[in-house]
Amino acid sequence: MFALRSGRSDFTARRGWLPASGSFVLPRWLRRPARFFGRMTSGEVEAPPFAATILSAVFLGATGIYGAVQGGHMPVMVQATTARTGFAVDEIRVSGNLETSEIDIFDRVGLDGWTSLVGFNAEAARERIRSLPWVESATVRKVYPSTLEVKIVEKTPFAIWQRGSQLSLIEEDGKVIAPLTGVRHLNLPLVIGEGAETRAATFVAEIAGHTALASKVRGYVRISDRRWNLRLRNGITIKLPEHDVDSAITDLLALDRQYDLLSRDVASVDMRFGDRLVVRLTPDAATAREAALKERLGKNYKPRERQI
Repeated sequence: MFALRSGRSDFTARRGWLPASGSFVLPRWLRRPARFFGRMTSGEVEAPPFAATILSAVFLGATGIYGAVQGGHMPVMVQATTARTGFAVDEIRVSGNLETSEIDIFDRVGLDGWTSLVGFNAEAARERIRSLPWVESATVRKVYPSTLEVKIVEKTPFAIWQRGSQLSLIEEDGKVIAPLTGVRHLNLPLVIGEGAETRAATFVAEIAGHTALASKVRGYVRISDRRWNLRLRNGITIKLPEHDVDSAITDLLALDRQYDLLSRDVASVDMRFGDRLVVRLTPDAATAREAALKERLGKNYKPRERQI
């Protein structure tokens, strides 16, 4: 070991690239480059042709890369280079979309015709796609050399929410998805009024427990954000109390079984009063009833609402 150190010290000292000292040994992987460099500096090895030109080109290239990195232009250079060497995105595969158009998805992906798959930011594209109204979640995956796969999960509409003349599709928690368009979702429950969107899920589930009534309901109307009215498909309005709704519905169905109440010419059934139920007839039925009562009672007739 001593002979190796002293021998290398004399050799390198003569070439002027290491001090003549026996206390320093180069790592093995540096010894060959060091010997080659020593021979070049001593004139034993001639530089290859065009070495200066090559070194200048390397220097200029390194300077350009450094400037691009410092100036934030490196991603653009990567995109431009890789797009023209076979990595330009030329296909997008979309799945999971029913309400969301592929055109809207393509727009959010953000391709410009020379977008390279190498430098493409899939996470940013995923966030842009998630901003679409119907999209619950999205995944964007690169498939080299030139394909993007986009898979989305859409939101599930629960009901149609009416505010004034505006109709919107909402989720079960009341969040608005998008305005109602077309006829695809007209079979969903209709909830009406301020506050109805956030309370509809619980109330609709409660009514669904009374299947004989639920099948007749067209709309659920929130009144002053305190109680509900039911609007039946035949036009009858059921005015429910603020509390103990389940008992009121049980009584209503019992009356319907006994008197066929919900199939008659009735405009509304008011169940807000604990001691009585008030039935209002349709205008035609009320007129016919008044005429019959007048004929039967004569001077003793007094117009009033029908009570059961």
